[in-house]
Amino acid sequence: MLLKGHDIRDLLFKRDGDPVNWLVISPILDLEGQLEDGCASIDLRLSTAFVVPVRSSVDRLDPQDESYTINKALYMDEVIVPIGEHFVLHPRQFALGQTLEWIHLPLDLSGYVAGRSTWGRDGLIIATATGVHPGWSGPLTLELTNVGEIPILLYPGLTYVQLFLHQTTKIEKLQEGDRSQFMGTTRPVSGKPHKRDLEMIRRWQPS
Repeated sequence: MLLKGHDIRDLLFKRDGDPVNWLVISPILDLEGQLEDGCASIDLRLSTAFVVPVRSSVDRLDPQDESYTINKALYMDEVIVPIGEHFVLHPRQFALGQTLEWIHLPLDLSGYVAGRSTWGRDGLIIATATGVHPGWSGPLTLELTNVGEIPILLYPGLTYVQLFLHQTTKIEKLQEGDRSQFMGTTRPVSGKPHKRDLEMIRRWQPS
């Protein structure tokens, strides 16, 4: 079941029982503006940290290469933009951003993030339906791409995405293997392939 605005509001103020079962979205700077009763999502704001690709001597990103993690660190650079200033996303440029809000989902909720159409109509594409699993804790990393023909100025503090929440079958507790590699991250980060996936690919490759 997709939660409506008033359902989300009720859960945000429900603070009885075990905190692992609370819905936490913080800080919410403008509750009325970010959460409208007639909508089925809550708007989230852009934070101040960005990670951008830079020109370097790295010739490729190969997940099977032992230097994959090192190469990604050389390829990506972190930029901090204070509130009140802007980040310039140039045409066909890609960057990672992050939500200002810290999100904690109880074990009976999941969600997904979609870019607000206000910005999509300017050519800003934000994360194609990023999934948020039950028990998630941390900000959400946003994949930002400008598919337009002129630079777009991104202002930390503005609402760029919306979080949709779904009621799910409750799990009793979060197992260690259920935890995302991004859980609790405090800066935008890119991921790495699962070890089992890499082992499977290697088995398929010719000797």
